[in-house]
Amino acid sequence: MVIRSPIRGLTIGAAVLATLVAGCAALRPPVRSVSIQRTAHGIAHIEAPDHESLAFGVAYAYAEDNFCQSADQLVTIRGERSRYFGPDAKALLGLRELQNDEIDIFVRSHMDDAALAAALRAASPGTRALYRGYIKGFNRYLHDHAGRLPRACNGAPWVRPMSEADYLRLQELLMVQLGVALHADAIAGASPPAAGEPVAAAPGVQEAVAALQRFHANEPLLGSNGWAFGSKVTRNGRGVLLGNPHFPWQGVNRFWEVHLTIPGELDVMGAAIGHSPLVQIGFNHDVAWTHTVSTGRRFTLFELALAKDDPRSYVLDGSIVPMTAQRVSYEVVDAQGKVTTREHTVWRTRFGPIVEAPKAGLAWNRTHAYALRDANSLNLRALDIWLGFSRARNVRDMRAALAGLGMPWVNTIAADRAGHAMYADVSVVPDVDAAQLQRCAPSKEAAALFTAARIVVLDGSRSDCDWQRDRHSPVPGWLPIERMPVAVRRDWVQNSNDSFWMSNPAIDWPAFSPLIGEIRHPQSLRTRSGLHEIRQRIAGTDDIAADTKVGIADLQAMLFGNRNHAAYLVLDDFLPVCREATDEALRAGCAVLTAWDRRDNLDSRGEQVFREWWRAARKIDGVWRRPFDPANPMDTPAGLATDDARVRTELLRALAKAIETVRAAGFALDAPLGEVQVYTTKHGPVGLHGGPEFEGVLNKVEAAGPDTLASGGYRIDFGSSYIQTVTFDDRGPVAEAIMVYGQSSDPDSPLSFDQLPLYTGKRWMRLPFHAEDVARERVGDVQHLTLD
Repeated sequence: MVIRSPIRGLTIGAAVLATLVAGCAALRPPVRSVSIQRTAHGIAHIEAPDHESLAFGVAYAYAEDNFCQSADQLVTIRGERSRYFGPDAKALLGLRELQNDEIDIFVRSHMDDAALAAALRAASPGTRALYRGYIKGFNRYLHDHAGRLPRACNGAPWVRPMSEADYLRLQELLMVQLGVALHADAIAGASPPAAGEPVAAAPGVQEAVAALQRFHANEPLLGSNGWAFGSKVTRNGRGVLLGNPHFPWQGVNRFWEVHLTIPGELDVMGAAIGHSPLVQIGFNHDVAWTHTVSTGRRFTLFELALAKDDPRSYVLDGSIVPMTAQRVSYEVVDAQGKVTTREHTVWRTRFGPIVEAPKAGLAWNRTHAYALRDANSLNLRALDIWLGFSRARNVRDMRAALAGLGMPWVNTIAADRAGHAMYADVSVVPDVDAAQLQRCAPSKEAAALFTAARIVVLDGSRSDCDWQRDRHSPVPGWLPIERMPVAVRRDWVQNSNDSFWMSNPAIDWPAFSPLIGEIRHPQSLRTRSGLHEIRQRIAGTDDIAADTKVGIADLQAMLFGNRNHAAYLVLDDFLPVCREATDEALRAGCAVLTAWDRRDNLDSRGEQVFREWWRAARKIDGVWRRPFDPANPMDTPAGLATDDARVRTELLRALAKAIETVRAAGFALDAPLGEVQVYTTKHGPVGLHGGPEFEGVLNKVEAAGPDTLASGGYRIDFGSSYIQTVTFDDRGPVAEAIMVYGQSSDPDSPLSFDQLPLYTGKRWMRLPFHAEDVARERVGDVQHLTLD
């Protein structure tokens, strides 16, 4: 057969044509199939042939549950909040609620699309494939559901497809949300002093520390408990793990449960925050891991000596260097819908943007200013670490993955099937050791911020004090793993957001950079509560079981026992004092405290009286009978100094105030906690067990904002979120978990807070990991997507 070509004089044989067609087909990318199955509570199980198609499926499935939340976050990272929602409204920038104009100014000044794109080009092939796939998956969902999106964003003018720059910005904000993003308003508000403006007196250290709480210097906005047990103490001789992150219940820092499979390459299940294409906390066939926010510092400030008579220039190595005036513009909509453009100047230096917070001791006057450099900026290496975790066969493999550096701001706690437990604070920390801290010390007032609040300020007048020697280095100025704390053991390790020091008291740690964390320092009550529970379990002296071993049921009982550690430290000293009171109200409050079970369970009566009393009592000067002893950090401070008449008087005054607060809020003193502490769903308020940080309750729940008792009770919106307990048998992982708020951020979705009854009832869900278990428990049809 001969086919005549439309080109005169040219004929093509059928065999030749077939060869050409086949060749052209071979040049086209293969069509890849992605399957999505859902099991109970909407957990997504995604299988794909490669990284790009896997991320495509993740983005699509995540959008099914959280599209409007994602679209809103894209408005944030584009710097368009004032354009669509007005400049004075507030929204979350990472973890802080700020005005929209402050958010837009920060985003438009901080996000460097060219630098982010260059970092992506330098990233691993796996990371680049994951980025491509996620963007395509989000946009495919938007295309498939045009006009049929959830009501919160359907038809909204701010809903647009995701670009590569958008996704890079999402990841950048995730990396810097515990660093430079916390200071966005101080960057937007920085302006040079006016001519002739006098230099104000520096605030005292305590005043500065109080002002720094605006940036959460001492009280991070995220927390967690992470425990790992090895073969010496577990029931089955294999690893056992508890992961209990304490994260917000609203916004893109909510977790989402997912199971990811690339046949023959990875099979991993767990959860992730934001727009991650990979599991961040979870398990595979051989290892399980969790993360806790570490004490490592992610940024440093640089104290600049300003040029004489020119506060817009600074002195560096004896030379005058002018600051850069970065002009940013952003659109603003007014109440009538009129859109105008505003401009703002952000001042930048070689060290980063100028920050101004005079009450915190960070004034921009005619002699000094302060610039901030965040080590996590342009950090695209984290995905490679989580990819390494997904493939790991043991904790040694996990350590090897961490050695690549890039874990942004968390510790890693892990256990493997062979019975090893690992603790590692291998996260992004500027490479500044104790010698450099001393050599590059700033003014006395600025140096005091490190002792008081662990705010690192370095001398910005010398280039040799800059820890970022080469911005283009793969790990620019970060501490290497060899100089960071890592321990692999057969007994146990733990972390509840204190430093590495007490991860296991038997470890004799070498000296590390002070920027990693403190030693010989008081531990939080939550850390001490965890250490108490672990010691009791291993000694067999708790009421959980008669033996001395640990399994996942034991971990669940330890966490949800809701033991109030503060109560056990102080009530035995306080009750004799309050029983002597003659005031009727004090005697009533004392009777309630006496009868209270010292736990934060739904049926615990009177916990609110203790909470409001301890909120004030813990701040009384000299309140502890046994002060902190570095030689006994697990059991000190403890007791109340009731022999001191002043302390005794203030303790009773605090009880009177607590009673007044509880009654003014409309609650009986002995009301059960389940009536006082609630989360309000679309169906009404739901009572919650658990308690706040300052009471030392492991199962931490509290309000992200002010948490004093008021009408309606304690309004909880932060704390225990995705909770997993994992061990291993001959088949692989055995995991039970709860996602407190469910898979969906859409209040209209049936997956919004549908797991809350599991949490309130202390009922754990067995997670289906093996293919046959997923098939048996599948809900609905398998969803098939194609990517070419």
